[in-house]
Amino acid sequence: MTAEAITHTNFNFPKQKSLYHGKVRDVYNIDDQYLVMVATDRISAFDVVLPRGIPFKGQVLNQIASRFLDATADIVPNWKIATPDPMVTIGRYCKPFPVEMIIRGYLTGSSWRTYQKGAREICGVPIPDGLKEHQKFHEPIITPTTKADEGHDEDISKYEIIRQGLISEKDYSLMEAFTHKLFERGSQMAAAKGLILVDTKYEFGKAGDQIYLIDEIHTPDSSRYFYADGYQERFDKGESQKQLSKEFVREWLMKNGFQGKTGQKVPEMTDTFVKQVSDRYIELYEHITGEPFIADESKNITERIEKNIRIFLEEQGEIMP
Repeated sequence: MTAEAITHTNFNFPKQKSLYHGKVRDVYNIDDQYLVMVATDRISAFDVVLPRGIPFKGQVLNQIASRFLDATADIVPNWKIATPDPMVTIGRYCKPFPVEMIIRGYLTGSSWRTYQKGAREICGVPIPDGLKEHQKFHEPIITPTTKADEGHDEDISKYEIIRQGLISEKDYSLMEAFTHKLFERGSQMAAAKGLILVDTKYEFGKAGDQIYLIDEIHTPDSSRYFYADGYQERFDKGESQKQLSKEFVREWLMKNGFQGKTGQKVPEMTDTFVKQVSDRYIELYEHITGEPFIADESKNITERIEKNIRIFLEEQGEIMP
């Protein structure tokens, strides 16, 4: 029997101004003061939400992100205030920047596929000839993308971001510096657990004049991890790397003829496959935290989520100044 997956919420809280259903998260705006982010069990690949949810995925993502937000708060302030439920983070309302900061330490995934096609520049960053798949860059590179509410995010260069006025040069420079420092910290924490943080993305927002790190960080949805043990041997032999990320889902989809293109149909997600994906997410949690995953198997998860959010909001009394 497959455990319950929560793929949709539709709560109505006091002073709620809006509800946004993202690809995998439901975000509630409470009076432009709080953001209530529910990490659902939806899963997306190639910018398409797949038809079945993955049990415990939301809990895994939320709890990993919460840990990393706490562990990087000395680098840049972040939006998190509390995690009142295993699948919920509540934080400061920020206006998000319309760009995701993707940082890559290795040539792999979409960057490798682009490189294979002959590209020697990604988002304005030059890439030398002669590199191999999964090769480490001399220095991590930042390859930003625009943020799409629907459809595909698009690669964009630093020059175009500033030229189009998407972000000021001053703010972008700060975000660039934060991105490098966050990646360095995440890499150190991964290395301590025998993992390599290969690439990841960060999102930032602004409240007043202050830039905040927002959304999730260093989760298997936003990041790719390799096992450090055997990396060099596999690389030298030209073999695939053993990894903990969502990439195996993309590879399964491609193998079954789906890359999110018009007219393509998502292959059937069997109970067995869904459980395999769930197990992968739990495996990453246990590796990156060094602790066993304790699944919250409440009988009515949606009811539990709503109750815990309401308790938090009631405890605050007046809305945060």
